[in-house]
Parts: sequence; C-alpha cells; structure tokens
Amino acid sequence: MALPIEEWRLRAARCWAALDPALRERLAEASLHDTVRLGCRLLRPEVEVAALQRLCRRARAGKEPAAARCYREEGNRLFGRRQYGAAVRLYSQAASHELPGSPEVSLCFANRSAALFHLGCFEVCLEDIARAESHGYPDRLLPKVLLRKAECLLCLGRLQEAADALSVAENKVAMDGIMTSPIHQTLLGKLSQLKVKIQEKESCPAPAREACGDIQRESEIWEENDSISGASSSLSLNFDTERGRHLVASQDILPGQSLLKEEAFVSVLCPGESLLLQDSSETVWDTRVTNADLYCHRCLRQLLASVPCCGCSYAKYCSQKCADVAWEQYHRTECSLGPLLLTLGVFCHVALRTVLLAGFPEVRRLVEWSHDGDKDLHNPEARCKHLSEAADTRAGTRGIPGCNDSGRYQSSYQAVFNLLPHAEKHSPEHKFLCMLSVVAICKQLQEAGLEAAVLNQESSEKWSKPRTCKKTSGELSPELKTVAEAMLRHVLQLQCNAQAITVMQESGSRDGAVVNKKPVRLATAFFPVLSLLNHSCWPNTSVSFSGTAATVRASQPIPSGQEVLHCYGPHQCRMRVAERQQLLRQYFFECRCQACLEELESDIKSVAAVRNSFCCPSCRAPMQGEDMLCCSNEACAISVSRESLSHRLQDLQQQIKNALEQLRARKADQAIRMLQKCQMDAGNLLSPEHLLMGEMEDHLAQVYATLGKWQEAATHLQRSIEIVEMHHGPSSVEIGHELFKLAQILFNGFAVSEALSTIQRAEEILLVHCGPQSTQIQELQEMKTCLLELPRSILQRT
Repeated sequence: MALPIEEWRLRAARCWAALDPALRERLAEASLHDTVRLGCRLLRPEVEVAALQRLCRRARAGKEPAAARCYREEGNRLFGRRQYGAAVRLYSQAASHELPGSPEVSLCFANRSAALFHLGCFEVCLEDIARAESHGYPDRLLPKVLLRKAECLLCLGRLQEAADALSVAENKVAMDGIMTSPIHQTLLGKLSQLKVKIQEKESCPAPAREACGDIQRESEIWEENDSISGASSSLSLNFDTERGRHLVASQDILPGQSLLKEEAFVSVLCPGESLLLQDSSETVWDTRVTNADLYCHRCLRQLLASVPCCGCSYAKYCSQKCADVAWEQYHRTECSLGPLLLTLGVFCHVALRTVLLAGFPEVRRLVEWSHDGDKDLHNPEARCKHLSEAADTRAGTRGIPGCNDSGRYQSSYQAVFNLLPHAEKHSPEHKFLCMLSVVAICKQLQEAGLEAAVLNQESSEKWSKPRTCKKTSGELSPELKTVAEAMLRHVLQLQCNAQAITVMQESGSRDGAVVNKKPVRLATAFFPVLSLLNHSCWPNTSVSFSGTAATVRASQPIPSGQEVLHCYGPHQCRMRVAERQQLLRQYFFECRCQACLEELESDIKSVAAVRNSFCCPSCRAPMQGEDMLCCSNEACAISVSRESLSHRLQDLQQQIKNALEQLRARKADQAIRMLQKCQMDAGNLLSPEHLLMGEMEDHLAQVYATLGKWQEAATHLQRSIEIVEMHHGPSSVEIGHELFKLAQILFNGFAVSEALSTIQRAEEILLVHCGPQSTQIQELQEMKTCLLELPRSILQRT
C-alpha cells in the first residue's frame, strides 16, 4: 500500500473541501516550504488527529502475549502434524509478540529449533537453541534442548563439540534427581544412542568430500564509471530540458553486459494486507504469513528463523547484526510509530527513513539550498535551467543536478534530493493529503519525545520543556518543519521515482518437484542512479535484484550514442498503446518511445491488442471494434458488446482460480477437469494466441508435474511457451522463466538430451537478463552437472 489507507484519504479530502477557498488557492500555489508552514495548523487534534489515532488501532504492531499464545499453540498443532515449515513461521510470529527476555520467548525459540531440526537446518537450529538459553529457557526443560544441540553438532560432523554438549546434557540429567520417571528414562535412552553414534563416527570418519561437484561461477567483467557511481564505463550522463538527466551509451554495448550496480539508498518492505485488521470486538489473530514475515526488514534476505525487534511485533530480521544496524540507523525512531506508518502507507515510511538515513544536518543544508529555486516552481523549463546553474555553482562542475562538488553523480542523499518532486503537477488535493500525513508523523515524533533522535542529538532532555508548549499551540519546532518539508518532497518524488524491488517468489504448492515462481513486489526504494534511466515501452535493458541491490543489464545491442532505457511497467507486449499512455500519466510525461510512435502514427495494432483479442463465438474469427465488437469474417454477422465479453472473461478467470484452489487442496484430478473445461470455454471466447490460453497450459503442466506425469506436463508447458514467445519474443526474460520450468520437468522426467538442450537455451537467455549469479542460473548449472555425470550408457539411451 503506497498511499495512506482509504479512510484517511477520505478524511483529508473532506478537510480540503471544508477549507476557505482563498486558503485552498494559496495552498495550491504554495511552495513545499510554504505548504508545510500553512498546513501545520490544519491538523486539528480533536478532529484529524483523533480520527487518525482510531485508524491506527487497527494496525497491530505492539507486543501482545495473547497473540503469542495463539501463534505458539497453532505452531504446536502443525508441528504435531509434521508441517515443520509452517510451524517455524508460526513460532516466529509468536516470538515477535513476546517480551524480550521472558521465559515465554525462550519457549518459542526452543520450539522453533525442534522444527528446524526436522527440516535439516542444523546451523539455524543451533542459533535458536542459543537464543532459548540466553532468554532463560526453563531449567527443567533444558536437557531435551541440550540433547538436540548435541545431535545437531553430530549431524554437522563437529564430533568434539557434540561430545562436549552431550557431557553437559548428561550432567544436567543427573542433577535433576528422579531417574526412574518416564521422561528421564527417555532422555537417558536418547543420550545413550547419541554416545554410540559419536563413537561410531569417531572410529569410522566420513571420507573427505571431493570438490568436483562445485560449479565455477562466472565473474563479470566490470570497469566502473569515473563520473557515475555504480555505473559501467560504457555509459555517460547527459542532461537536457526535454529528457532531463539520462544515460547514453558511450560505446557499443552487447546483450547481457552489466551497465549499473546500485545499492538502494533506502528501502522499505511492503507490508502484508493481513496486518490491517477490520474493526472487531472479538480478537482474531491472523495466522497467514505475508512478506513482512518472510523477508528481513533491513537487507530483504529471505527469512528462515527471524530475529524479532525488541520493541515491536512488526519488524523482523535475518540476524541480530541486521537488527542492531537497523535500530541504530532508523528503527529506534520508527519502532513506536509502527501503527501510524502502516496506516499512512509505504511512501510516507520511505520518506521518514530517507531523512533518518541522511541525517538532519544534510537534510537542513539541502532544504535551505532548495529555497532559492522556489520561484521557478511552476515553470519547469526555467527550473531545469535554474537547477543546472545551481549545480554548476554549488554542487559540481558538470552542470547536472545531483552531482557533487567534484562533478560525480553518486548514490547519495544529494542525488535523492535532486530527483524532481513535480510539485506543480500533482493535484492540490493530493499534495494536501501528503502534507497532512507527513505533518502527522512529525507531530507524533515531537509528542513521543523522539525529536532529538531525528535531529541526531545525544539526548532528548533539552526538548522536554519546549515540547509541552508546542503541544498546546499545535506548532512543530522549526527543525521538525524542515524535516516535514523534506519528507513532503520525498513523498511527491516517489510517485515518479519509486522503484519496486521484486523477487521471484514460489507460487502455489511448495511440495512439488517443479518450482513455479512469479515476480512479486517486495519493497519500495530510492535508487538515485537507476532513476536516471528514462522509460520506454520497448526497453533495451533488464533490471534484477539481489536483496536491496539492483543490477541493470543490456537486453539487446545498444549502439554508441543511443539512450539507455528502462520500462516503468507498461510494456508493448502486455498492453495496448492507449492503456500504456493512460498508466504513464502518473509520471507526468507523454511517452514518445518508438513503440508508441509506431502504433499511434501508423495505426498499427500492438502485439497485445492483436493477440489478446476476443474471437467470434460462432466462427472464431477475430472480433473488431471498440465498445461494440463485430466479427471480422464478412460472411458472419455476429456482433456483441465488449462489456459482455469482458464479463465472460472475468467469469473464466474466476473458474481458473477455483481450479488452482483444488490443486492447493491436493485434488489434482478435479483441478485437471476444471482446467480442461476452462480451455473449452475459452476456445469460444479468446483468440488462440491469447496469453490466458498459455496460462491455462502452464497450470495444466503444473498439475501433471505434481502427479509425476512428466511427459504430459512437458507437452502442456511447450504449448504455453509457444504462446509466450509470440507475445514477448524468443529471447525475452519471460521465455527464460518458462524454459527454466520446462528444464525442471524434463530433468525430473529423465529426458536427458531434451533437458540438456533446454537448459542450454534457458541459460543463454537468463544470463543476459539476470546474470551468472542468479539462483535460476545456478540451479540450471546444477541440473546440467548432474545429467552430465550420468554413465555414458544412460546418456546414449536417452
């Protein structure tokens, strides 16, 4: 959720409508500086603030022992059913709600260690055992955990440590006294078994593992640009009033060549919808997991056993180191604001974290510098000229906004600050909503005594007396007004400059031999160097992510002198030009890329328009028209409204969802029958090349793969690949992902020669778009190594 929740947006709209017309006009024309000064008094404690506080109660981010008990009990239930992965998630949720240092949180870590042991995650299991001990795990339960520790060390081949742990466990059991109880007898039996296993391993050490199976990873050739941090030397930074800052190839670039590697200046994980609960008198805890439970809130690494924040239940980390760094850099300020930030949306959260990471001295310096340019707010050409002159005299010698004193464009706060907020192009109502939201955050910071932390001061004592006065007057301190102005700038910037960090996430059932993945938005971030890339509906680059780092690669040859372009979302292969133009209006420009110009000027229909069309229900010829569609076959007089066919399409998509629910419920035969019926219905509605026809083939392939019917799965997936290739082209990343799935199916089906050729083609495509370090490339190489190590006689037979 990028923007605030709907109720707050409606509240802000009513507040705007109730303002005096003269004040509305002043706010509409005001600079960011004046908007904050005028708007500070418009957030009334008894109206807007009270309403916001009520909304924040729905976003639960505090420690709640009742929730912890619920999650732990549900985790125990799933553990008993041997659903260890799900149990780990629930124990993690329970730990996040327990108070740090309490015996209850130690139980969560100990229970989670048991589930991790059954999953074979021995190193992480040991970490959880150490956490349980450090949080005061009950003494009477300790022998069982110590035995688990010894068994983990044994499985890892650390025999001396295992023997030492076993000795500690033995002493602990002996100290507990009553040796005849059933529990003690079980522990003694386990202890004896582990002693025997250690002796066996010591007498017969495992042979040293050969390193022949290791796969050599390709290293990418990289020469960094002297003027643009993280960019290749094959790029140059240009600036003009029409395109603004943009990157151009300074030499011929080949497909797959790395052009840019940048760590996000700031990123915020997108929360899951289930965190915002509806108002209810009953306490209902949602046991579903979201991205907020699955990824580290700092580095975005996938979580197995999360480390919870000590102050809130929302933030979770992959390690104590990540938790400590996040706390030091920004979370000590954000922690108590969790419900407010979840209510006001990711853009406000990114804006706050941006100023916290930048530090108040730098924020104040750039805000004061920006005031010189406010007079050009409504004249973009004059502002570009003004920014160029300002950059030449203040920020660097190259005359390009965002460059530092030495003329270098870095991934810095100065570069973030110089991204255009387009304040003059946002609607006055939207700017007012953003202003109220950032002022609400700054007032909460002031009232919670967090101003000193925001201003990078050692103590908040000096703010305690003025704070009482300011609460009464409703005014922010001058420093927090500066912070609010910077935050308002960043919220407005994000509409055009927010970069979604995506991850290939498993979809559907996770217990199949074929892993079905799709790209999912994971976080919202500022990448100031990546933001230099302008949009094209037919881009010449691909962007991939690893944690909070972005890598841009050339997806096609780029001759010297040509602009390097990125797709902001609307792509020629996915939608018609009218749809693309409509979506791109949020970026405040009219797309004039080659794909759009060709479609607009020559009246040529896009690939998406031609292939994602309806067909005649009578003769199956393509339907033509806008609101009322007519059959293109002159001998057929059928006509039908687009609205009617769109309703049928929605019904079909719902039937497909129902079929996939059957697959998740392990009712594969029922899912096949439902998908086959969907195919028959679609044949009378959609063109044979419609992407949905390919998706149904893909779903059927997935179902047959879960049944181990590899030949049938491969046949359906090959049909899907044909349709995807028609839309996206033979060297697109979409084809690469489909070929990756086909390689898995052929590998599992033991079709060796076909698998090897598919692996080779998938590698060639994915290397261009994702690079040699991507997980898909590594999995393909592992499959190829495995197949090539088969006996020659088997290779010849297949």
